[in-house]
Amino acid sequence: MARTIGLEMGLARLSTFAPAGYALGLHIRFASAQIMVNTYDPRWVEIYTNRGYMLCDPLISWGFGTEGIARWSVLNHPDPHDVLGQAKAFGLTYGVAVAHGPTSSRTIGGFARSDREFTDAEIAEIVEMVRILHRETEPPEHLSAAQVEALRLIANGYRYSQAAQQIGISESALKARLRSARERLLCRTTAEAVQRALEAKLL
Repeated sequence: MARTIGLEMGLARLSTFAPAGYALGLHIRFASAQIMVNTYDPRWVEIYTNRGYMLCDPLISWGFGTEGIARWSVLNHPDPHDVLGQAKAFGLTYGVAVAHGPTSSRTIGGFARSDREFTDAEIAEIVEMVRILHRETEPPEHLSAAQVEALRLIANGYRYSQAAQQIGISESALKARLRSARERLLCRTTAEAVQRALEAKLL
């Protein structure tokens, strides 16, 4: 029987293994992750984002070209902007990269420590957690007709009261449909659910 853990618990577990932080993109499709979590030093995240390093990050290019694991110290991948070298100034000295899943929906993560290399046992735990989270966050292939109808109206700019009136249900019933859609799509807000459903071509 496959081990299950839940998204929040799984992410918390990864934090215990990566004291210097981690970045995890779950189900990357069309250059966008279904779920993206980044716990690195915010100063590094700001530099990384402002300089567009995602386009030349050796961990990401390695992750799309290889399914597996690699310690950063042995990762033989082009790094023309010295992304990994710059990251060391923010405690990302030792790390492990993990890539899992088909290239059409790949999960890629980088996990860091500032004090030492990850042990084989720690890497095995990280890989197992990534695989579980990848499986548990698999994007749905479809939504119910009621969920699609509710999300589509919100996507078209209707307010809750207007959307409910349009389909002849109470506002609380509409909110219940939207809540079930958010849960199905693993989103915290309706706006995120609309965006994710559009990206997955579910609307």
